[in-house]
Amino acid sequence: METLDRIATGIATQLEAAPDFVSPLLAVLLACAAGLAVHWIGYRILDRVISEKNITGRSLLRRARRPLRLAAVVAALAWVLPNVRLYGWQDGAAHLFLVLLIILVGWTLILLTNHFAERAVRRHRLDVEDNLSARKFVTQARVLRRTVTIILGIFTAAGVLLTFESVQKYGAGLFASAGAAGLVVGLAARPVLTNLIAGLQIAITQPIRLEDVVIVEDEWGWVEEIFATYVVVRLWDWRRMVVPLSYFIEKPFQNWTRESASIIGTVFWYLDYTVPIGEMRAKLEELAKASPLWDGQVVNLQVSETEKDSIAVRGLVSARTSPQAWDLRCEIREKMIDWLQKEHPQALPRLRGNMEIRSRDEPDMSSKGEAPVMP
Repeated sequence: METLDRIATGIATQLEAAPDFVSPLLAVLLACAAGLAVHWIGYRILDRVISEKNITGRSLLRRARRPLRLAAVVAALAWVLPNVRLYGWQDGAAHLFLVLLIILVGWTLILLTNHFAERAVRRHRLDVEDNLSARKFVTQARVLRRTVTIILGIFTAAGVLLTFESVQKYGAGLFASAGAAGLVVGLAARPVLTNLIAGLQIAITQPIRLEDVVIVEDEWGWVEEIFATYVVVRLWDWRRMVVPLSYFIEKPFQNWTRESASIIGTVFWYLDYTVPIGEMRAKLEELAKASPLWDGQVVNLQVSETEKDSIAVRGLVSARTSPQAWDLRCEIREKMIDWLQKEHPQALPRLRGNMEIRSRDEPDMSSKGEAPVMP
């Protein structure tokens, strides 16, 4: 004990004889060391608490290690600086480190949110044919991740602003006059808030999902990406349509893959009355069974309409996806026309006319102002 007392007395004597900036500098260095020590101990404890089987927890712990180490140092500095003499600028430095601490905490939470969402999404593949459950989960995870990121960013910015005394006074005045000021702020932020709320609704109810086939504003395409405030629809000709999230809550649209990607396609032929419907129906079934695009569920042929010169024959065929349904429709249409041309050319559309042959003794009615009979 006497040795320790002598060492402490010697250190105190040296500090008294040293320049004035040495003591504050040593306090700052000790605070940094204490922050690093606390981080190291806390990380070791968490590393032992979280088991090896909890892969997600250990991954989040590894991702947060460096940001939390920096946050521990900044927190120690923010705590020690107001208690040391740094010739007038210690208050400004303490405030700066407090702001940095808030930013670091918000940044760490955003990093952990993104990392957790990425790990969860990685287990679900969208490049398989039957990906309905994967699209449900990925859509929900991405929309919620972006919404949480925005909310964390707003709270982080609000926390930084509230560290300033002038902002606190303004906030108190704004709260006191919450009627008019709240109305103005609400009207100004209405588009952003509307889309954020729509994003939460889409994440929960899921009227659309990633890679859904939709028709929006009479345009056919796929949902390529869902962001926090808008949706990117990839159209069939590679154009991109950007649509606000609120559109899918407030306006009607078509979703062709809401429950399943399977869809029924229609093919129309306008033919003569002499077409053999029974043979044509059998040919349609033969063509559908021979095509790899047909999913084996629906194939049917019906006369859907009759005109004075032709009939409308409608064929129904189903496919696993809408692009395959489009290709199947084109294939069936082309092969059926080819079959009709070869086997039943008389069944193709034609115009009929009556030709009357007059004898030489019959009068020419056209000379009396009547229109001649056209063939």
